[in-house]
Amino acid sequence: MAAGDRERWDRTWSSGGHADSQAPEWLEEHDAQLPRGGRALDVAAGAGRVALWWAARGLESLAVDVSPVALRLVREAAERAGLRLATRELDLERESLPDGPFAAISVFHYLQRDLFPRLCETLAPGGVLVCEIATVRNLERNPKPSARFLLQPAELRDLCAGLELVSYSEEWRSGRFVARALARRV
Repeated sequence: MAAGDRERWDRTWSSGGHADSQAPEWLEEHDAQLPRGGRALDVAAGAGRVALWWAARGLESLAVDVSPVALRLVREAAERAGLRLATRELDLERESLPDGPFAAISVFHYLQRDLFPRLCETLAPGGVLVCEIATVRNLERNPKPSARFLLQPAELRDLCAGLELVSYSEEWRSGRFVARALARRV
């Protein structure tokens, strides 16, 4: 990632942009399929809404992001909530994922296609990968993000190859067309 991208995300987080503290409701809908113990990794965590959710479920949660400002927000939110979690500044285009295994890995609104094989390998047996990423249909109503950062139809299903697909959908949600996957390593 270019230094300019890191600075842009730092500015975004400093200005309060993308300040959504609620974990996605669909995770609650799949409560029975999601772990309540072990280690969790939240990739491109931003302000950490999913990392915080994992921690509240009792997982040892690690939030990774390129923005130190976002990670500061995660730590502050965890402290306010009385949750323990770790953060790590990480440029996933240049640096490796943290060592696993993880009982849960989450990827929300971040697309780096070449990362998916490693994500699948880093899951513990029985571990789950949960993803929500916009698809190109999103451009029908929204000019951003550009197609470069959007999935093709059914692409997320393909990126989860080798995992058991527990749940998969592509639909309009909160003004965005997103693909959602819950996949388990068997």
